[in-house]
Amino acid sequence: MRKTYNSLILMLLATVSLSAQSPSTQTDFLESTGKIYVVVAVILLIFIGIIALLVYLERRLAKIERAHEDL
Repeated sequence: MRKTYNSLILMLLATVSLSAQSPSTQTDFLESTGKIYVVVAVILLIFIGIIALLVYLERRLAKIERAHEDL
């Protein structure tokens, strides 16, 4: 069993080192055309939207909890 874990860890480490040596062509294409900034901007916009939604829901829930305590 231990031998299986050791070989699994060795394979995972080998794949990580191989992927670090050869960058993907899609990433190179996005960087060369400047579209990588669009991808980053869209991801940031999504995260900001999720955070804004969570803040809105937290405030609304706090308002409902205060109203419930007053009853």
